Amino acid sequence: MPFEDRITFGTSGLERAAHLRGDAARIEAMLSDPTTRVVPIWRGKPLVSPQGLAGVRSDHAVFKDAVAPAIFLGLDENGARFARDVSGWSPEEPVDLDSFRDRTEQQHPHLPGGYVFAELRTEMTRLTRRDAELAATARALVEWHRIHGFCANCGATSVPAQAGWQRDCPSCGRHHFPRTDPVVIMLITHKDRVLVGRTPGWPERMYSLLAGFIEPGETMEAAVRREVAEEAGVRVGAVGYLASQPWPYPASLMFGCWGHAETTEITIDPVEVEDAFWISRAEMIEVFAGTHPRMREPRKGAIAHSLLEAWVAGAAEAGGIHAVEYD
Repeated sequence: MPFEDRITFGTSGLERAAHLRGDAARIEAMLSDPTTRVVPIWRGKPLVSPQGLAGVRSDHAVFKDAVAPAIFLGLDENGARFARDVSGWSPEEPVDLDSFRDRTEQQHPHLPGGYVFAELRTEMTRLTRRDAELAATARALVEWHRIHGFCANCGATSVPAQAGWQRDCPSCGRHHFPRTDPVVIMLITHKDRVLVGRTPGWPERMYSLLAGFIEPGETMEAAVRREVAEEAGVRVGAVGYLASQPWPYPASLMFGCWGHAETTEITIDPVEVEDAFWISRAEMIEVFAGTHPRMREPRKGAIAHSLLEAWVAGAAEAGGIHAVEYD
């Protein structure tokens, strides 16, 4: 299996059909088509069933709680695919919005048993590649509309356009587009060790690779060196690219990179990093086995898990991801 096919939320070959987004008549016709399915999204949680990501017809009763028009996601072999925000619905039970520990599932009264709104990070590893791409795209776009309701130029209320892929300002005429924030996440190694760290507030024993946003006017390579120096006080020399992952929390694109450490002494920035340490390949095997006393296995589905898994297998080194069977 190619490494990129192991990245959750990676491309599945969905036909996004951007040429149809401005065709209002065609979009309306697709929404009326009985083969079309619309994925309801409630407060960032997609609708899932025991079979995976769940879509319903556009006239389903769940959409009486919709707070915005449907968003066109694309076309696949089964028909058109849309998403729609139904956050207007209020469940009877209180909701735990802690994204790390939220295992709650909300059952809408108009949906059959087994169909629930669930935190995507708890569901992502059981979704097919197509469902994962649809879910990530839907969540990112719904969240963008939720927090970008006003024109950044004049402050007037903007309105959805282009089947959900644009917002227009009726006051000043500006067009606004979904944003994607570039983030570097770094496999920093020195001989047979890799650098891991944890952010304040993370669950006990949760560590991952260091990561940070790329700043304006900055290259990906420079961002890797700056972030590692700022967060851990480690100087990095050679840097390269490994793989990427869309990460809709809320709208990031993670650039997985490798980097060679030129120094090993760690001096953390306590605002950004609570702890950091070097861990050997042998110890990382213990991490994946669940027997390491200090670190637990990184979240499955996150690119950090995939990169560390490849590094343990000897596949993630300078120059890229090499062909290695992981299964």
